[in-house]
Amino acid sequence: MCSSGGARRLVMVYSKGVGRMKQLSVVGAAVMLVFGMAASSFAAGFAVIEQSVSGLGNAFAGAAASAEDPTTIFYNPAGMTRLKGQQATAGMHVIFPQSDFKDDGSSAVSPLLGGGALTGGDGGNGGEAVVVPNAYYSINFDNGWVAGLGINSPYGLVTDWGDGWQGRYHALRSDVLTVNINPSVAYKVNDHFSVGVGVSAQYVDAELSQAIDFGSIAYATSGFNSALSGLPQNRDGKVTLEADDWAYGFNLGALIEVDENTRFGIAYRSEISYTAEGDADYVVPNVISGDPLLDGGIKAAFSDVAAKADLDLPATASASVYHRFNDQWAVMADATWTQWSSFDELRVKFADGRADAVTTENWNDSWRYSAGLTYSPSEALDLRFGLAYDETPIPDNYRTPRIPGDNRFWVATGLGYTWTSFKLDVGYAHLFVDNARSNRQAGVDPLNGEDFFKGTLSGEYESSVDIASVQLTYLF
Repeated sequence: MCSSGGARRLVMVYSKGVGRMKQLSVVGAAVMLVFGMAASSFAAGFAVIEQSVSGLGNAFAGAAASAEDPTTIFYNPAGMTRLKGQQATAGMHVIFPQSDFKDDGSSAVSPLLGGGALTGGDGGNGGEAVVVPNAYYSINFDNGWVAGLGINSPYGLVTDWGDGWQGRYHALRSDVLTVNINPSVAYKVNDHFSVGVGVSAQYVDAELSQAIDFGSIAYATSGFNSALSGLPQNRDGKVTLEADDWAYGFNLGALIEVDENTRFGIAYRSEISYTAEGDADYVVPNVISGDPLLDGGIKAAFSDVAAKADLDLPATASASVYHRFNDQWAVMADATWTQWSSFDELRVKFADGRADAVTTENWNDSWRYSAGLTYSPSEALDLRFGLAYDETPIPDNYRTPRIPGDNRFWVATGLGYTWTSFKLDVGYAHLFVDNARSNRQAGVDPLNGEDFFKGTLSGEYESSVDIASVQLTYLF
């Protein structure tokens, strides 16, 4: 809701005899507001840890130390020195997210613009099932050197709340895809120490959409004409952002093998910085207010525009341990840090020269902790179990419907079976997600870059995730 001071200032803007076309400056501010919010969700790319099916069964505990197959290229390239000959791995993860929103007093932007509750339904399940494939290849030259190549998707997001839901002005569909091409080399310094390094060429592609409350914009720019008081939330339009870019980074790792049963791994993956370029395409209702001058001005202000934004995907660091007690039992653990605090703002620059749109994010660094157990009843069969706790980086006041999750607790299981030159791995995990509060406040003043025309989305998200995976490795 608007504070009394903010409401008075808004009234003053439209009560000083300013002509209608000057009043359309508020529309220009709203254009920046809408695009800036869409782009902020673009930068909030969701980390995908599901890069190994053998690792999934242990909840990725010991991922930087286990080095069971070529998937170690992603988690710790130094682990390749444990792989014999040539090995090729292909895996597929099917991720089933469930996310339901329960409203808790969401409200329209201001009594001046209609007030009351945000209209619409709860959006149903905002999650959408996705398939995450990955592939790896390694070759050991038997002289201490090993080379490998990984192709995977380390960040991704698909949520779709559907037209007409309460939070439509904050998000409709979010579809973010990354493809990471990661050649790597490793060297075995001696029987106890190996090092590895890789480079990443990473592509990102995003489509993000949300509704726009043109009814409230028209009512405000008309000077609160009482004849238009029924427009707020009744003249919705839409904006869709499509943007892509290539960017580059690196990863490092070291493996310490105390003996044949115990090893430690550390790994680092660099921040990757993008300058994403694309277009914002607007759908504006044919008749907004019935006033040709006002309608024409709004359509002109919300014309399609090219834009670009600098954004960073975070650095990560991991430490892992693996220990085998005997031929049947092994344990492993891992701690991974992600530098989400580097994502403090997103600045969008427009091709037509309008002022930058700046969105504050204020994400926090986060940690993930995991522990796992493997039981091998025979030389050919491994049975895996794992638990993990995954912290969210998102403060409650900055959570959006595009990424509605919170802290997660993993329960995972899986098996691996080896015959001749093949190894088959399957895995399953269920993620218990804490209920996530959201209170995205409407801005007080439409002229200072705040979220004025979207209303305050207040409520709770109830979420969970299921993951089912399969992987085949060939040794030759």
